[in-house]
Amino acid sequence: MRIAVDVPFSDTRAADLAWSVTHGPVEPLVSRTVALAGARVHLCVLGASHQVVVDHGPTRFVETVACLPDVGGGLPAEAALRVPGTARYHFTSSVHRLDRAEFTARTTTVRDRLAEHPGALLAVFPGNPLAITALLVAGAGPVLHWYTWHAYPQTGELVTTVSTTHLHPPLSGREDPGHGR
Repeated sequence: MRIAVDVPFSDTRAADLAWSVTHGPVEPLVSRTVALAGARVHLCVLGASHQVVVDHGPTRFVETVACLPDVGGGLPAEAALRVPGTARYHFTSSVHRLDRAEFTARTTTVRDRLAEHPGALLAVFPGNPLAITALLVAGAGPVLHWYTWHAYPQTGELVTTVSTTHLHPPLSGREDPGHGR
């Protein structure tokens, strides 16, 4: 789902982003809920950043990649941990510093691929069609994967993240065909 956001793109950069699994939910600019693997996955755009909130039975898990108050910037290249309600959680991030042509090509590919995808949320900011924050969730059995892209046209940076969580115990052995709203 592609949504044009009415909020101007914030002038930030990849180094300003921090990662957290302890920060509480924030009111998003836009969101989409997708039902997968017995869970409700809330994809949330917080400006040039994101939250993914997984509600699985009585358990809630929140991943935040954002400019957070009192938290220094810098994303880990990789993190793995156990989170209550999940058996395992794994996070990776990459910052790609690209020349203008490559940045345009890669960001356009993400934008076009996710615009109508039933498991995606794509926020396009005014003033620059390459200023996007995009999220995509997929699931199989008790495993959820989500992918994010944060495009910073002013610096030519494309931040990508990949997260995987194994829901425990699985509430459903199959993917829910209802892909939210």
